[in-house]
Amino acid sequence: MKQSEYLCYDATALADLIRRGEVTSREVCEAAVERATSVNGSLNAICFPQFSAALAQDFPPQGVFAGVPLLLKDLSQEQAGVPCTYGSRGFKNNIAPQDSEFVRRAREGGLVFLGRTATPEFGLKAITESELWGPSRNPWNTSLTPGGSSGGSGAATAAGIVPMAGANDGGGSIRIPAAYNGLFGLKPSRGRISSGPSLGESWTGASSDHVVTRTVRDSAAMLDVLSGAASGDPFVIPPPGTAYADLMQKSSGSLKIGVFTSSPYDTEVAPECVAAVEETARILENLGHKVEYARPEFDGMALARCYLGLYFGEVSAMMAKAKEQFGATDSDFELDTRLIGMMGNTMPLSDYVLRRQQWNEFARALGVFFGRYDLYLCPTTGQLPARIGELETPAHLKLAAKLMLMLRAGRLVHRSGQVDQMAMESLARTPFTQLANLTGTPAMSVPMHWTAAGLPVGVQLGAPHGGEDVLLQLAAQLEVAAPWFGYYERLDNAFSAAGG
Repeated sequence: MKQSEYLCYDATALADLIRRGEVTSREVCEAAVERATSVNGSLNAICFPQFSAALAQDFPPQGVFAGVPLLLKDLSQEQAGVPCTYGSRGFKNNIAPQDSEFVRRAREGGLVFLGRTATPEFGLKAITESELWGPSRNPWNTSLTPGGSSGGSGAATAAGIVPMAGANDGGGSIRIPAAYNGLFGLKPSRGRISSGPSLGESWTGASSDHVVTRTVRDSAAMLDVLSGAASGDPFVIPPPGTAYADLMQKSSGSLKIGVFTSSPYDTEVAPECVAAVEETARILENLGHKVEYARPEFDGMALARCYLGLYFGEVSAMMAKAKEQFGATDSDFELDTRLIGMMGNTMPLSDYVLRRQQWNEFARALGVFFGRYDLYLCPTTGQLPARIGELETPAHLKLAAKLMLMLRAGRLVHRSGQVDQMAMESLARTPFTQLANLTGTPAMSVPMHWTAAGLPVGVQLGAPHGGEDVLLQLAAQLEVAAPWFGYYERLDNAFSAAGG
């Protein structure tokens, strides 16, 4: 299979070609390896290639995606006997003892693992620039970030290395790279996809695994492959009555959609992100949906503090695990990570519990909203992608060092203005995604807009818990009304011509 031909197909179409014997899995994987070899040097999306193993991998021929190549994210999506670094030097010796549930089910679905994609340390940022792997770059403009934390997966999928790639989302890490790379990205409901066997609920239930894709149908079919509880999971979410791949083809009916464009943290929102929402709202009205301005009513700064409290606790626990199991020292972690870990170690336990309990307030507020509306529509991100290295400014590093010194001296409390400043610095570019994580509700980013400079801009739609079917149905309508697949061909041609 020629590389130019390979780039024209999504995962569903490639599986169909293999199933009908028009092409072999090896030929498809060879085309994927050829594409990776030609573009990854410019993107730094793949941190751990497994090309030879992929060409030799057996797969069940009855799988939905039998013989189709997939990249896994180097965070949580663990393969037995293979390193999973979480983007951290402290985890470079972490060899998974068994497949994660995500990987096991992907194998059963017939997918062939081409390698692992880069992520920021512990998946903590909306950029993918770790000291371990270096910066990953956006194929639409390689001076820009592909987002994070599934930035390597987003860049690899948009650039055509694979038709879809593994991702996970604890604060926007599926939706943000989808928005920045012109992809479709669905974060499922809490409990839809098992985090097992090593975890019951990833990030206390805030995080969920799935994929970033070029097409809606690939996301729906992959959700069928991945969804369902595993033995020992903390709870079971009711499955849909029909496969998502079939449900997405059905009509959603006329939906009532609440629209908002202002940041819940009162931070600046780029005009391009607002324009994307307004353009999408007009398309939705033309499709017969009722659209009006409305937003869930909740305390935005409280949500930011609750989310940062989750950060603090999870990072301190991860650092402790790396030190205990792999002999890591503080010097094995980046400055921001060390600071966040110190915040976790010094946060009173009662503060952590109170913040975790407050998640319920956001869920109830969203429940009231969904009593009046079927979905919400808002920007996926508040800003366009940052330039590589833009967020590692001297002022940022100075603030981080100052906060660390104050922590060591016992002169900083978690309710202080300095902590609020750090929260806003961390979340200001992506203020719209954390609500779905803390409430456990499904949300998706859809590539509905391109800037004058040719950059993709995603819009976010969110649904009540268990509402993936409605989101996929609406996404399928939008994909027909404003097709985005053709943009990838333009990207592929431009990227190849530039020597990418």
